[in-house]
Amino acid sequence: MEHVRRSARLLASVTDEREARLVASLGADLVDAKNPDAGALGALPVATVAAIRAAVPKHISVSATIGDPVDDAAATVAAVRQMAGSGADIVKIGLSSAAGGRRMAEAVGALDLGEKWLVGVLLADEGLDLELIKAASEAGFAGLMLDTADKRRGALPDILPVETLRAFVAATHEAGMFAGLAGSLTADHVAGLLPLGPDVLGFRGGLCRQGERTAEIDAEAVRAVRSIIPACEASLAGACGRPLAGAIAPRPAKDVA
Repeated sequence: MEHVRRSARLLASVTDEREARLVASLGADLVDAKNPDAGALGALPVATVAAIRAAVPKHISVSATIGDPVDDAAATVAAVRQMAGSGADIVKIGLSSAAGGRRMAEAVGALDLGEKWLVGVLLADEGLDLELIKAASEAGFAGLMLDTADKRRGALPDILPVETLRAFVAATHEAGMFAGLAGSLTADHVAGLLPLGPDVLGFRGGLCRQGERTAEIDAEAVRAVRSIIPACEASLAGACGRPLAGAIAPRPAKDVA
């Protein structure tokens, strides 16, 4: 059997348009707008997200978080609507078992967001709740990320064993969504995570100076991560997990830095 090179889309979290331009120029497949000073899923102002979207080439999708999960459906719906108006292609919503995650998924899933994608973020600190995967799928989410809430506990592979990470990816794919892994990841984690078949690998601290997520993006750190994740060129789409249409399509070969 012919060996197929495994890859994933590289998601880089940024805080402003300057960082967005930098990671886009260095080959990020997805630019994620996030405020690391405001929590694991801290939200940036809508105007900042709009500036990030304007700074990034149109073929690179921009995602934006709405803040850490809260057990308030009305507030969550309002935050999703507001962030969808920023121009971001993907709106990310934290889904926590402790904060009514299934109800939140149902509430935001009822919104008409046009071509915007909803992506849920599950928290590894709570373990793997398969019911949240089911709820997100039923609500029409395009994908799920598995991330960490308490960054002091270490990286995602420190919190959940590899078999649980593999089970998350498989269950999310089975539910018809793309699967992403994130949570204090560094270049050293890539080799162990790619064989699990994630469609996206997300980074913030691993791209920053001295590995500190609240510091500025470091170009050399971005290059180091990009160099060990085979680029998802159109010609290598079979190596990049699930074929993802629309917002996370394979990058044309000429666009990869």
